[in-house]
Amino acid sequence: MKVLSTGKLRTAIKDRLTENYPELTFQFFSSMEEAEPYLSEAEVLVTYGEDLNDSLIQKASQLKWIMVLSAGLERMPLQAIKEKGILLTNARGIHRIPMAEYTLSVMLQVARDTKQVFANEASKVWKKKTPIREITGSTIGIIGTGAIGSEIARVAKAFRIKTLGVNRSGRQVEQFDEIYKNDDLLSMLPKCDYVISVLPSTSETVHYFAKEQFSAMKPSGVFINIGRGDTVKEQDLLDALNENKIAHAVLDVFKNEPLDSSHPFWKMENVTVTPHHSAISDNYQPRAIEIFEYNLVHYLNKTIDFKNVIDPDRGY
Repeated sequence: MKVLSTGKLRTAIKDRLTENYPELTFQFFSSMEEAEPYLSEAEVLVTYGEDLNDSLIQKASQLKWIMVLSAGLERMPLQAIKEKGILLTNARGIHRIPMAEYTLSVMLQVARDTKQVFANEASKVWKKKTPIREITGSTIGIIGTGAIGSEIARVAKAFRIKTLGVNRSGRQVEQFDEIYKNDDLLSMLPKCDYVISVLPSTSETVHYFAKEQFSAMKPSGVFINIGRGDTVKEQDLLDALNENKIAHAVLDVFKNEPLDSSHPFWKMENVTVTPHHSAISDNYQPRAIEIFEYNLVHYLNKTIDFKNVIDPDRGY
């Protein structure tokens, strides 16, 4: 059985896989361009999910399973995968620790006006009277109560933060004080000091946040997006910030990446831009491969207890 990887895996990981599964033939490449001549022979493909298209899926005549080493699937040819009956799994859940740390860190940065403090430092300006708030005792609203959202809520408890969450069904989730359905979002937003979006990119979430949602937030509220850029109608967010309907936005994701150097977000004092790095961690690959190996054992044993199976119709 041939396992083909385009994921630029670490040498130690490649060596371990080769040693632990001698009955398999692993082919490790740094890109799909390198791997394409061998794709037709692969039964299993390990990829970050950004290098596939309909044509490649058709070329992969022996392919039965795709392991995506990330959580995002918006660039995957899901219809072609569905039509060929290919098993699709991803690394959902491995981002929860770095993304929770990122979220709490930027909350603290905004509350302590760190952006201005750093600007003063760079200009050698000693300005002690800077607006500084505490996040302890505040209220956060997390849109998306899965692994990442739940970890954010858990960590937030250390600051005695009240945790509100939104999911499709309104089902209760551990770590959250209150849960709301999607339809009840507007009644939750006015209660939140920080609104955190962890939404994936699906047909249901495009422009989930627009004028109505930003208008419902507190004027002192902070919007943080670590989900996907197309869940936000950017012009409506720009208007809300310019009209002081909300106080600040921390944006790690954008509809078009990298963010164009001419985009107004770069120069706005009430916007913090980061380059889609909330999930980055030195533990990223080891955690993703751990899920792959768990599924690989079940795949080889022909059992069906796979982790993170993706429904191509829903995209998650």
